[in-house]
Amino acid sequence: MLVGTVSLCFALEIMFSRPDWGGILLGYTPKVEILQNPGMLYIAIGILGATVMPHNLYLHSSIVQTRAWQPTTEKRWEAIKFGTIDSTFALCFALLINSAILIVSAATFHFSGHQDVAEIQDAYKLLSPMLGVNAASAIFGLALLASGQSSTLTATLAGQIVMEGFLNLRMKAWLRRFLTRIIAIVPALISIIYFGEQSTSNLLVFSQVILSLQLSFAVVPLVMFTSNRRLMGEFVNPWWLKSLSWLVAIAIIILNAWLLVQTISGWLFG
Repeated sequence: MLVGTVSLCFALEIMFSRPDWGGILLGYTPKVEILQNPGMLYIAIGILGATVMPHNLYLHSSIVQTRAWQPTTEKRWEAIKFGTIDSTFALCFALLINSAILIVSAATFHFSGHQDVAEIQDAYKLLSPMLGVNAASAIFGLALLASGQSSTLTATLAGQIVMEGFLNLRMKAWLRRFLTRIIAIVPALISIIYFGEQSTSNLLVFSQVILSLQLSFAVVPLVMFTSNRRLMGEFVNPWWLKSLSWLVAIAIIILNAWLLVQTISGWLFG
């Protein structure tokens, strides 16, 4: 429901901003320039981390076990099928939402001479007057609220799965939520208090880049385990899925490694 709310809000924003659809389609075409430009690669890696959050891989895997299925082969295949549908829809919506944010920003600000708009608060203030729609800013705010709640819910649930499933660490629900939220909020508050509210966007993008850097540590074990016939039995990945999964995992590793190389080179050689 929350993801659907965000999707609807940004669908309206796209309708209000009237973007160039030909330019949008060209924007999905991979370009070598992304690998050559550290700034573009940094944003691209951030989008990857925001779309495929590593902790949600554990969450999606765990959700399969919550279905009311009997321990039979047929019912297990059914649980896997519906789990695959769930996660596929969620990831597709996440991709479309991230795309919509870029599309609305480009159509509203970039081509109108407001290339300096980089903060969320500036975008919120300028959306309505720029688009000529009074509700545009309020819809944008609603989308941010829904996306924040969605991220909070999935992060908290994934944290519970990791703590209880991997670490065998159990505590009262209110205490677990309090600790996980404090750990998330305190660094953000320190950054905002010390660097000012203009640091919010930089911190947001940086956090998504960190998620992307952690993605390999979740994807590689997942592919290894699901491709192991001794562990999975008849539910093991078929050869085509195994090959595709490894290609994706290697691509993620290479992109993250190249970003680190470029970043470290920039620090060392200016």
